[in-house]
Amino acid sequence: MAKTKPCWAEVTGPLAEYADGFRDELFRLGYTPLTAACQLRLAAHLSRWMTAEGFGTQDLDMPAAERYFAARRSAGYANERTVEALGPMLGYLRRLGAAPLPPGEPVTEASLLLDRFAAYLASERGLAPRTVDLNVRLARPFLHQRALGRGGCLDLGQLTAAEVRAFVLDQARKRPRSAKRVVTALRSLLRFLHVDGILAVSLAGAVPSPAGHALAGLPRALEPGQVAAMLDSCDPATATGRRDRAVLLLLSRMGLRAGEAAGLGLEDIDWRRGEITVRGKGGRLDRLPLPADVGTAIVAYLRDGRPSGALDRTVFIAAQAPREALAYTGITTIVAGAAARAGVPGPVHAHRLRHSAATAMLRGGGSLTEIGQALRHARPATTAIYAKADIGALRPLGRPWPGEGKPA
Repeated sequence: MAKTKPCWAEVTGPLAEYADGFRDELFRLGYTPLTAACQLRLAAHLSRWMTAEGFGTQDLDMPAAERYFAARRSAGYANERTVEALGPMLGYLRRLGAAPLPPGEPVTEASLLLDRFAAYLASERGLAPRTVDLNVRLARPFLHQRALGRGGCLDLGQLTAAEVRAFVLDQARKRPRSAKRVVTALRSLLRFLHVDGILAVSLAGAVPSPAGHALAGLPRALEPGQVAAMLDSCDPATATGRRDRAVLLLLSRMGLRAGEAAGLGLEDIDWRRGEITVRGKGGRLDRLPLPADVGTAIVAYLRDGRPSGALDRTVFIAAQAPREALAYTGITTIVAGAAARAGVPGPVHAHRLRHSAATAMLRGGGSLTEIGQALRHARPATTAIYAKADIGALRPLGRPWPGEGKPA
């Protein structure tokens, strides 16, 4: 018979005084009793090891944790063998100030500049936190490479267009698939350096554009039957199934982006008016009508699925502890999982359901202007790609093939 009752370990040693509070914290985060009991057993074992080593909680830094797990692996333990397993305990002790915080990145001229760059992107450009982080991450190698040969000094006032181009060409060879995104981040950094007074002349125009053709491809929409199969793969008898179905409907019926679905808050739904507020790119807010089937799916999840002890006010919550807001990556995982269950050949990303929503509108007689408004495109050119999917409208534009209709 499967074990259903937790066995709570007695914690002795340096961690004994934190055991009860740690157990309460695990329950607050949404851990099941059995999982919480496993965490407490790990804490009890760690505390005994600390006693043997003569350690207190203030000695529990990352090197000490690594030493503990090396000893645990040597002793033949099959579970909880890496530092990641100690995440809940370390997080709890650090919040109380009982354990040292992990060392931060050393403060350098480049790190200080990147901090100001991030603040500029967030406050002046109004970019979302995830986009800010991406731009900073992609700009960091440029600054680090420049400081590497100058003893840590950036000396950006002497930066030349030739150096900018050389860096971009080098990155394009090393990371061809990321070249376009690197170019965007570098141009943004160079504009900031000019605005900040570091560069007398903006060098953003010196960044070469990678080869590419706008609107060269076709929108990769799924067939209606494939979308239906993905929806049917969500088990309505489970909380996770109800959540996943609501997410898929938001993406495929309303064309929300993955980040927009993840960021949807409880206060963003106006049930009386039948509308939702979508928090889009650049802090943009749009009120959209909520289709009945989407609203019904969200209600089913909220009433019988969303954890009562959720730690965030977002609609969609992680299925496992800690019960925090579902992240952007969680939305993409839901889509990929549904596609795999439905037998849809992959990879299937969340944006393909956005394409599917636009294509469905087109097939239903919607104009490109209406589709652009529904998808909240900032520029009509962004919507223009869907014109290539309207075969019926394109057919009269085709020239007859030479010799067509003539007798042989």
